[in-house]
Amino acid sequence: MKALLFPGQGSQTVGMGQNHYNSSSAFKKRIDQADEILSYDLSSIMFDGPQEKLTQTKFTQPAIFVHSYALFEELKLKADMVAGHSLGEFSAIAAAGVLSFQETLKLVSLRGKLMQEAGTQQPGTMAAIIGMEDEVVDQICENATEQIGKPVVAANYNSPGQLVISGDVDAVKKAVDLAKEEGCRLAKMLPVSGAFHSPLMEPAYQAFKTKVDEIEFSEPNVPVFSNYTAEGTKDPEIIKQNVIMQLTNPVQWTKTLNNMQSAGAETFVEVGPGKVLQGLVKRTLKNVTIEGYE
Repeated sequence: MKALLFPGQGSQTVGMGQNHYNSSSAFKKRIDQADEILSYDLSSIMFDGPQEKLTQTKFTQPAIFVHSYALFEELKLKADMVAGHSLGEFSAIAAAGVLSFQETLKLVSLRGKLMQEAGTQQPGTMAAIIGMEDEVVDQICENATEQIGKPVVAANYNSPGQLVISGDVDAVKKAVDLAKEEGCRLAKMLPVSGAFHSPLMEPAYQAFKTKVDEIEFSEPNVPVFSNYTAEGTKDPEIIKQNVIMQLTNPVQWTKTLNNMQSAGAETFVEVGPGKVLQGLVKRTLKNVTIEGYE
């Protein structure tokens, strides 16, 4: 069985999608359509940058979604199940037929804007912690939160021994110091504009929930595995709740990959810019085939 995986923020690069745009009429059509829907030239930000602009959350998220979905369509890919990392969950639900390209792009654009605004309203940051058990990192976050009096939580359980933490700047710095004292292999701050997948995204939550609640989600043609629960489902109402909840809760990626394998997935295919998810599959699962299309 085959699982399609869609990347999230951090996989963007200037020039992304340009080769496909020049060689595929189907890909070009989606990019041009995105420019029209958004009323600005996303394509020029994707192809020409500058990097500082492309890495702004409000542009990064639609860019990665459009690239991933247009590539999925161009290649006419089929799968038995889908999942996406953070933002990539929206590429996954679109690929599974839950929402149209147009509906998903509008949601993703709103999500990016709200998350960027939340990062301004409640400044926060993130850090990578490498070489520690999940439970140890969770405890370090609890200790740092208690010592600083502000939140820091595990935001991305990416693969065994590779986590990202998120929260208040001082609390994240304290957690990094504690992780180093506990002997982690690496703990470093990440260049991000907000504390994603943490309570500090609360300002974005209500406005995003209000918009999502207005939209009718269709039943997917294959199970969608959620960041929030790590479980697969074809229930459109559960999928709707899951994409809302993942905004302020951690990405359970390690459990998601394990559950997909348990559900029968033997081939994992990353669809979209970069190779981040292929690396995470390699570090998490044994005896699977890993492929990717950029």
